[in-house]
Formats: sequence, C-alpha cells, structure tokens
Amino acid sequence: MSVPLTPMAEYVVVQTEAAATKTASGLYLPESAAEKPKVATVMAVGSDVKNVKVGEKVIYKNEYEATTVKIDGTEYILVYVKNIIATTK
Repeated sequence: MSVPLTPMAEYVVVQTEAAATKTASGLYLPESAAEKPKVATVMAVGSDVKNVKVGEKVIYKNEYEATTVKIDGTEYILVYVKNIIATTK
C-alpha cells in the first residue's frame, strides 16, 4: 500500500469506502443525502502511533476534526489517533 502522504507523530492516514448510493429497499440516494462512512482502512501511521496498524479497519469520530486531502484523484483523510474509537475485523 503505497501512499503519497507520511503522517506526522500521532496522525493516521485512512481511506473510506464509497458511500452507499442505494437504500436496502432499492431507492437511489442523491449525493447530498448519502451518509459519509465513519469506517475506514488505515493506509499509513505516524511514528508515535502504537495501537493501529496499516491495513486495519477503524471507526473514527467527528469528521470535522479530520483533514481531507485529495492527491491524484484519490481522497485521503488524516485522523488524530485519539479520534479513532475502535478497530473492526
């Protein structure tokens, strides 16, 4: 997993999966109504991050405290490690 970003200290670079475009019953959602996922895959970790590893899926809180960066058409999110509240399997 090569990422064009190197996070500093206690930051983690994550990438979210695409938001659902359809409801379970088959209705299409407009982009403005689609909920942003809070589950993301860890792409890179800073040097001070101990409990999160590259490749894990994490749940993070408060998207307003995260920084979104678009590089070469790919969106990455920088999340402070203390805003990661769980890992998933």
